[in-house]
Amino acid sequence: MKSWNRNRCRQYDLFSAITIGTALLVIFFIGSAISAVIISGIPCFAETIRSEEVLFAFRLSVTTASISTVIVMALALPTAYALTRTDMPFKRLSGLMIELTLSLPYILLGLSLLIIFSSPAGKWLKEHGFKVVFSPAGIVMAHILVNLPYAVRLIRTAFEASDRRLEFIAQTLGASPWKCFLTILLPLCRGSLTSAFILTWSRALGEFGATLMLVGVTRFKTETLPGSIYLSISTGNNPTAMATAMLMLMISGCTLALAQVLGKSPYGRERQVGH
Repeated sequence: MKSWNRNRCRQYDLFSAITIGTALLVIFFIGSAISAVIISGIPCFAETIRSEEVLFAFRLSVTTASISTVIVMALALPTAYALTRTDMPFKRLSGLMIELTLSLPYILLGLSLLIIFSSPAGKWLKEHGFKVVFSPAGIVMAHILVNLPYAVRLIRTAFEASDRRLEFIAQTLGASPWKCFLTILLPLCRGSLTSAFILTWSRALGEFGATLMLVGVTRFKTETLPGSIYLSISTGNNPTAMATAMLMLMISGCTLALAQVLGKSPYGRERQVGH
């Protein structure tokens, strides 16, 4: 019996060693790419972040990412609720349709938006003041299309993992679905929703493919941070491109750290105790 337990421990130790080795290989691979950006970007980083063009791209990226994230969350919350808490028709098909876009190239999503807003309906919107193609508003539209399925999946997962017993008890006591959503479900998922907001914003900040197809990259008009990197590389100015990429890495690092700090659910300890 003791020898059998010893063999099992050896097998577990070997498995642990394999997983640790794999993890170290992955960390080395990803870390090498990050290190290349940092090492190449440091020499002209101070000069780059003071340039008028990069500052414009930074302001445009932050503004469009913030606007699109607010819109995405406003649409994703009721959508995820409908998919998890209601008997809406064709619920499975609807969920599948939403997540289908996650497998499509972003440049193709941008092309679909270009087709839509180049149609007679899109031209009508343009004539009435809502210009999307080759304008900053198109950046927001591209962010929404790219990030909405992602946000719906995150929020849907959070809603499905929440304890429905509290909602059921509240409803038996006369609470409406809206009141249960507002006073029970949202507080239970507060940490996950905060993380979803921050991660969606970070993804919007780095989105490029759909934006490139819909609005292009015009200096001091539709130039976001990824677009600035693209223009720098296309003109052979690789040090500036790497310095801009380093700026994006720093912003992403701060947002991920913020997501980990604010994304901790205040109910995590009670759930562990309850289980």
